[in-house]
Amino acid sequence: MTRKVNIGGVPVGGGESVKVQSMCTVKTSHTEEVCAQISALKAAGCDIVRVSVLDRDDAAAITQIKAQTGVPLVADIHFSAELAVAAIEAGCDKVRINPGNIGGEEKVKLVADCIRAHGIAVRVGSNTGSLERRFLQKYGVSREALVESALFSVAMLEKYGVNDIVISVKASSVPLTYGAYTLLSQRTDYPLHIGVTEAGTYDSAIVKSSAALGALLLNGIGDTMRVSITGDPVREAVAAHEILRAVGLENGFADVISCPTCGRCMWDSAALAERVTELVKNVKKPLKIAVMGCVVNGPGEAAGADIGIAGGNGYCVIFRKGVPAAKVPADEAEEAFIREIKRLTDG
Repeated sequence: MTRKVNIGGVPVGGGESVKVQSMCTVKTSHTEEVCAQISALKAAGCDIVRVSVLDRDDAAAITQIKAQTGVPLVADIHFSAELAVAAIEAGCDKVRINPGNIGGEEKVKLVADCIRAHGIAVRVGSNTGSLERRFLQKYGVSREALVESALFSVAMLEKYGVNDIVISVKASSVPLTYGAYTLLSQRTDYPLHIGVTEAGTYDSAIVKSSAALGALLLNGIGDTMRVSITGDPVREAVAAHEILRAVGLENGFADVISCPTCGRCMWDSAALAERVTELVKNVKKPLKIAVMGCVVNGPGEAAGADIGIAGGNGYCVIFRKGVPAAKVPADEAEEAFIREIKRLTDG
């Protein structure tokens, strides 16, 4: 088990639930836009939000953003120890830095002293786009290079008394991401922030992140996560929760299962599955709802569902816990099934 780190009142690691993170896409000094984006992320289930700090205005804006949002805020800083200090003094709950590009050991100590003084956490790590030359020369672009680079950064902070650390080792390659985090989990007990970097636009990012993060989570690796998607960050939070649900780490939701349909399907079960999914997307209670195309396998496959439906030739059968409860004409099936679902969700 990893050690526990506190991020603005949100516990990470130590057997706590996996926390979902995302990052604002707006310049941090544009506080009104940033606060609106954070509000949308919070509504989508984001636990921790990261913002970039490019200048003094960005650092100063953290105080106002914190006051208006109440979400743990991570300040992302590169190349400037002074900006890291300014962001910490403005009230961020964690900083994300790379000790290797912050300006030398004296600058690392400056930031480390400030981190300790304010009692906040820090995330360090490596990715394939910023590996130090010595690790590239020794290992090439590999899981060993990513892990050694990350642990070297950790050692620099530990030297100056910083121990509330979260580590990441990101790559855009799924096998490399999986391999690096697996190796890192064997080398440290610090909490791990998992993610596939530069995963691409929506379809590509969903596939890559599901493959890599799903495999890691199923093996007990990962304390916080981000699904990186080019574009609207709210989709990142939604996708992260979908992955957590798929691997069994989140249970308070309505799970809609549906068959892919085939030539035996005599009614529009696909349309009903879409409507039901939209209807229950905000339900916060554990339910299983099944929409099956035909009666050949449908009742058996839906036996574990709280409510299910399967179609026949001109009719549909509604099931409760696998037991037939009603037989209705196909043209009335959708409304009848929706009524049954609402009884469950509103009760």
